[in-house]
Amino acid sequence: MTKQDLVNNLGTIAKSGTAEFLNKMQESGVSGQDTMDMIGQFGVGFYSSFLVADRVVVTTKHNDDDQYIWESDASSFSITKDPRGPTLKRGTTISLYLKEEAKDYLEVNMLRNLVKKYSQFINFPIYLWANKEVEVDEPIEEDEKDEKDEQKDEEKTAEDDVDVEEGEPDEDKPKTKKVKTTVWEWEKLNDNKPIWTRKPADVTDDEYTAFYKALTKDTSKPLTHIHFFAEGEVSFKSLLFAPATQPSDTFNKYGTQTDNLKLYVRRVFITDEFTDLLPKYLSFLQGIVDSDDLPLNVSRETLQQHKLLKVIKKKLIRKALDMFKKLPKDEMAKFWKEYSTNIKLGIIEDPANRTRLAKLLMFLSSNDNEFTNLADYISRMKPKQEHIYYMAGTSREEVRKSPFVERLLKKGYEVLFLVEAVDEYTISALPEFDGKKFQNVAKEGLVIPEDEDRMKAAAAKFEPLTKWLAETALKNEVSKVVVSARLTDSPCALVASMFGWSGNMERLALSNAHQKSDGSERGFYMNQKKILEINPRHALIQHLLNVVNENPEDSQAKDLTNLMFKTATLRSGYLLKDTSEYASSVEKLLMKTLNIPESEMVSFWLRFR
Repeated sequence: MTKQDLVNNLGTIAKSGTAEFLNKMQESGVSGQDTMDMIGQFGVGFYSSFLVADRVVVTTKHNDDDQYIWESDASSFSITKDPRGPTLKRGTTISLYLKEEAKDYLEVNMLRNLVKKYSQFINFPIYLWANKEVEVDEPIEEDEKDEKDEQKDEEKTAEDDVDVEEGEPDEDKPKTKKVKTTVWEWEKLNDNKPIWTRKPADVTDDEYTAFYKALTKDTSKPLTHIHFFAEGEVSFKSLLFAPATQPSDTFNKYGTQTDNLKLYVRRVFITDEFTDLLPKYLSFLQGIVDSDDLPLNVSRETLQQHKLLKVIKKKLIRKALDMFKKLPKDEMAKFWKEYSTNIKLGIIEDPANRTRLAKLLMFLSSNDNEFTNLADYISRMKPKQEHIYYMAGTSREEVRKSPFVERLLKKGYEVLFLVEAVDEYTISALPEFDGKKFQNVAKEGLVIPEDEDRMKAAAAKFEPLTKWLAETALKNEVSKVVVSARLTDSPCALVASMFGWSGNMERLALSNAHQKSDGSERGFYMNQKKILEINPRHALIQHLLNVVNENPEDSQAKDLTNLMFKTATLRSGYLLKDTSEYASSVEKLLMKTLNIPESEMVSFWLRFR
């Protein structure tokens, strides 16, 4: 800069040399696109140096002027001709005299980390004057050499007797030793190339892997990646990676701030502390977003309200979901093992992308031991099947042995087994898939197409029993009693209403309710009445029908009903209100079966009084 440049640009706050330069460029016919990488258009950026420095000195030499020194303490400035003469030849140096509390910025590692974080991908080279240890050969001093020679004589072996060729005396070779020394040199800090600015076809898998490891410090390869350019309402480049594994404590910190996604504007790092570029369920993704359309002076506060970010977020989500969808079968299995819970939470949290997320869902099923997606399930459905059947429980074996799937499995219908805690919440948030509604087989409303006519006939035959159970024997326990289409081996089962809790959901709800000290939520869930379904094919139900038809007041029928109801409660996955009463009922039944009168136990103890 000339002396006048120093006065105009550094001596005047809010006077931007860049803005003036841009204006002149545009006047000369240069397009805005060619100058869009220019920064510093407001004339205040330079003064940020006073945040860390008490005094700033600028030494500069212009071809058309002498070398000058501009100096300021933030309150005033001075400009003097440099007495040293044109030592710079041409160019500018800026010297900061740091405040006491800013001395950390003199640490080499601090400077290295700052540059790597904020400027490692910009086009201009950044060098740091840094020290490092190297090994060099150093001549051995005479005294030290004599000591070593004596030591060698003492340790002489047979090999030392080998003749040395004349003219090449060994003692003439210079004696040296390896020593470590510290050297200072310029270290280039921004060697990493911004590969996201290149065409995806020009980047190799090895380059992607190397970039991922440099970006994340992960030692493993990424599971998959997607590299794309987006155009339209907003233009940006992005490179997203899905790590092979996610940290074990991910869901303990679910929804908290991460630094996985870094936002750049024209390759200048803006922030990695912004959580609104990806939804919570995709926060495991690592990568870069680089936009040319966002302003470089954007702050973290105004960033949140910037309308273009909503467009960027929408495109990022869709591209990420497309990346997962295109995974080959073996890679998809690895992805599902790591990130199944994330996708299921996405179904609950992201209604706008629910249809896309549903295509990724996979569950265990009665069909085989592997996971199946919903599209494959539908392809195997029976001709008249209208619903996707599912059953939730704590394990595959528990679900398979449930009374609710007995008839369906016997008839050859496929049932999805939901064995993770979040599964039932996920399906509840998904009304249908590909035109097929979901049917929880532990809730009312299950219809098996080929059994409809027989169920109507059975309902009419067993009407006296269902009425007696609902209005007399279990009046205070159930909401209604119906003939079941789903039971084959079990005499009866407790079924939730269409909008009630299944046994699995009630267990989950109760585990949360236990955290309440007053127990009010526990009482609410425990007192919800269920629907009792009876199996018209079972011998106990047929016997009970005969007893009720003959004598509705039969005490044995009431005892039998009470025991069957409590057993059905347990088998259906619900908790008993009073386990001791159930135990007493079982013990009384055992005594009756063995023809042991209740008075027998009392008389036994009387003999020892």
